Amino acid sequence: MNEKELSAVHVTPLNELRDKIDTIDQEILMLINQRASCALEVAKTKIALGEQGSFYRPDRESLVLRRIKELNPGPLPNQTAVRFFRELMSSCLALEKPLDVAYLGPEGTFTQQAVLKHFGNAVKAIPEATINDIFTTVENGGCQFGVVPVENSTEGIISYTFDRFLVSPLYICGEVEIQIHQNLMSKQSDRTLINEIFSHQQSLAQCRQWLDRNFPNVKLSAVSSNSEAAKLASVTANTAAIAGRAAAEVYNLHILEKNIEDESNNTTRFIIIGKQTSASTGNDKTSLVVSTGNQPGALHKILEPFAKLGIGLLNIEPRPSRKGLWEYVFFIDIEGHSDDEMVAHALEMLRGHVSMLKLLGSYPKAVL
Repeated sequence: MNEKELSAVHVTPLNELRDKIDTIDQEILMLINQRASCALEVAKTKIALGEQGSFYRPDRESLVLRRIKELNPGPLPNQTAVRFFRELMSSCLALEKPLDVAYLGPEGTFTQQAVLKHFGNAVKAIPEATINDIFTTVENGGCQFGVVPVENSTEGIISYTFDRFLVSPLYICGEVEIQIHQNLMSKQSDRTLINEIFSHQQSLAQCRQWLDRNFPNVKLSAVSSNSEAAKLASVTANTAAIAGRAAAEVYNLHILEKNIEDESNNTTRFIIIGKQTSASTGNDKTSLVVSTGNQPGALHKILEPFAKLGIGLLNIEPRPSRKGLWEYVFFIDIEGHSDDEMVAHALEMLRGHVSMLKLLGSYPKAVL
């Protein structure tokens, strides 16, 4: 458009728009710091009341973020508004008391991405070598929380996470979901020279069809994490790794092929583990593990209380109990919080039908 055309449609001059943006930015900065000052006052009040440990409250954060989604008038999408406020809350919490969170390392894993999505970038993320190490670190007080993978939409449950709960005193206090995009990366730019591909066994499985089509004769080697795969590919000639984009940046690898996962909606669910419990938010789920021993109609006895009281069953996974031949424990996710009247009633009914019931935690559903 020329100047005459711009004048005809009453377009605001750029210098006026930029001045307006500068004024708004100044107001936003002032309000952000007012919020931070208020967060510091919250910390003082908690300390004065004798509160110790972590000041992070998953139920409070969930309520705030859901409220932001409800209040958001646009044009920013809800996901952007939530991400902004999550980072703001993360920075305010760091002013109150720094938060250490253990994750499956090394740097650049999807588990680290889950930490940053759920807690924000102001936390101190501590890499651990195995899922067991994450549990142990949180149990021993080395970190206030840990993040562990629990299931993938393509390949199903991560069985070791479930099994570790059988002997752990920790609770589930939150969850986060990450859409998983797998990438082939290497120091090599010529993919015909690749003779071995490293990745976590779950990621190899998620890309099985693509690998069969493109690298049918190449050796596939399972390692402890995708980030470890990228690290190996960075120092081993004629090899590649399957991992997330962050791992390519950390280990300076070329991404040879993007988004090679077989399922486009490939998603992994992670859970937050810690010593504290979460209060009811009105949009929660409860996880528990039960055992009936080896008896007829065991599964019916487990499901009956939930069916009678109209409580939604979200997931049920059997696992060997390791205490007797053909004896199983069942990991169950249900709708609602254990403090909700109907859920509490159902759990009390269930106790009369099982030999063991362990409440793993009630927590807010993931804010997407």
